[in-house]
Amino acid sequence: MFKTVLFPIDGSREAREAVDIVVNLVQQYNSRLIILSVVEEVSSEETNDTAMASPELVAGLLQEAQSLFFNHGINPEVLEKQGKAAFTICDVADEVGANLIVMGCRGLGLTQEGANDSVTTRVINLSPCPVLVIP
Repeated sequence: MFKTVLFPIDGSREAREAVDIVVNLVQQYNSRLIILSVVEEVSSEETNDTAMASPELVAGLLQEAQSLFFNHGINPEVLEKQGKAAFTICDVADEVGANLIVMGCRGLGLTQEGANDSVTTRVINLSPCPVLVIP
C-alpha cells in the first residue's frame, strides 16, 4: 500500500514526535523511507526560521534522523534540497513516486493568516499523494 514514504523533517518537536508513527508504517508495509530536509531560501528581511536556512544545521539534522531510524532497523535514504519547503516537498514526492507523505504540524495554520503561511496546508493542497499530518 505505502511502498514509498516521504518524511520531511525540520527539527521541530512535532517532526520528532512523528518518528514513532513513521517507524510503524515503514515496518508494517516494508516501505522505502526517504527523509527530506529543505534548506529554505530566505531573503534578508525574513528572520523566522533561520536554522532551516543553514545547510550545515540541515545536514546535521539529517544525519541525526538517519541514525535514529538505523536504531529501529530501517535504512532510510536522505535528501537535502534547497527551495521553498512546501513546493520542494511536493516536487520530491512526485520525483520519488511517494505513496504517502508523513509530516508533523506546528499548528500555525489554525488562523486565517497562519493558514496562508503553513507549510503543512500548502503540502496538503499541492501533494501528488496522501498526506498524514501528525499534530
